[in-house]
Order: sequence, then C-alpha cells, then structure tokens
Amino acid sequence: MIPAPFEYYSPRSINEAVDFLSAHKDDVKILAGGQSLLPLMKMRLAKPGYLLDIGRISGLDTIVEDGNHVIIGAMATHAQIERSDLLRRRCSLLPQTAATIADVQVRNCGTMGGSLAHADPAGDLPAAIIALDAEIKAVGPDGERWIKAEDFFLGLLMSVLEPDEIVTAVRVPATEGEKTAYLKAAPRSSGFAVVGVAVRLTLDSSQTCSRIAVGITGVADKAYRAERVEKALAGKKLDLKAIEQAAAESTYNIDVIEDINGSAEYRTHLTHVYVTRAIEAAMNG
Repeated sequence: MIPAPFEYYSPRSINEAVDFLSAHKDDVKILAGGQSLLPLMKMRLAKPGYLLDIGRISGLDTIVEDGNHVIIGAMATHAQIERSDLLRRRCSLLPQTAATIADVQVRNCGTMGGSLAHADPAGDLPAAIIALDAEIKAVGPDGERWIKAEDFFLGLLMSVLEPDEIVTAVRVPATEGEKTAYLKAAPRSSGFAVVGVAVRLTLDSSQTCSRIAVGITGVADKAYRAERVEKALAGKKLDLKAIEQAAAESTYNIDVIEDINGSAEYRTHLTHVYVTRAIEAAMNG
C-alpha cells in the first residue's frame, strides 16, 4: 500500500530535530531505521502529517568506550552492534542479541534507538538492555536525561518518552568476566520473539552464582526483569534442577499474552523452557 500524504523534514542537528518535534509533536513521527514505522505507514495504521528523519544528524551512530561503560548511538544499526569488536569484547550480550533480529536486510537498516523507542513487546533488544541495567538517553526541549532501562517501557508500544523527546544513545556496562546469552523462540516468517530470554551471570570456580540478571521479552505487554528467578539462583550452585525450579518462577504474577503464535498456557511453558536453556547457554558459553 501507499502511505497517506506527509511532509518530510531532515534536520542536521539534535536541536533542530527537537525544535521541529516540539512544534508538531501531536502529528509527527521520528524516522530512524524505518523498519517498524514504514510498514505501519504503508498499511495506514500510522498516518503522521510530518516525518522527522534523524538519519542525517552526525554522531548518532557511534559505539565508543566510556570508562567502565560503552555508549551506543541511537542510529547504530543492529548490524553494527552485531559486528562491533568493542561490544564483543566488552558487552557480548548485545552482539549476541542483535544477531538474532529478523534478517540481514532489517539488521542493516534497523537501529538501536528506533527499536527501543518503538517499544514493541516482542522486540529483542529490550530484554538485553534490561538484563544489562542499561540507561537510555533522551533529549528534549528541557535538556537531556538518562532513563533506567527497567523504567523505560510502559506497555504495548508505550514508553516513558515525552512526545517531544528523542532517544540519542544507550549506555551499557562493560561485562568482561561475566557470562551472557540470548535465546528466543520465534516464527521464521517474522523473527519476532514469542519468547526471548537475555541472561547475564557471574559464576565462581565452584559454579556458584554470585550474580544473575534475566530479561524476558515476547511474553507480556512489555519486556520485564525476572526478579524471582534471580533471587532463586543468587548464591546457589547452578545445576539443572535448581535452574528448572527457578525458571518456573519466570512468569509469576505476569499477565502472559496470547495471540496467533500461542495461548497463554503455551507461552508460559515456553518461557520456563527458554529461561532454563538461556541460563545453561550462558554457563556453557
């Protein structure tokens, strides 16, 4: 289909972008990689009067070290993240996750910032950044702020971003010495996670878990942290029985969704299975 008519604007600075967004915030969409927005526009599920393309703003696609953190620009593509030697060395969970996103074409165009701002409950990166205790930088007319990843997502396609704010960067901790993994169950036709599990853990020489973080996507109306799993395993020696018992807590008090990909009961079972597998994969990685 053909999108509804719109006016196109391509600023060269964040300040120009924020000014334009503030002036048209009730009828404007931000174009980053376009992998989520453009299909919605073609189906006329989104009909913005204005399209704000931030792709020509310099400096938004960098991946740089910042002490014990790595800062990823919002316009860094999934393919950049997948191939980044810096991230593979200092925060391997992000390349592991990016490599599973959709297909090569989408990874070459889709962006970190666009994916997070879209807040798709079946997106892959939200689970990873929640497990990493990442922070998201948003810039608006009142300046900039850093938002904890766990506080960023509110529900289906909803985040704490104000209508006149733009995601410009994501800050993640360096995780050398930790073990990480991202596994998901997804239909081949779309690649969207029916269940996606990101794991970050630290083990001592006796395989005792001193720290673990588990982010889950595809299961509820937003990505979430499986805190009961983490509490069940922290300080314990990890064996299959302990992991499976803890994984059974991964959907506790969660309103599990159901759709054409599976019932709530099926998705709940699948979550327990994939939490177990993801923890084992991290341990063996």
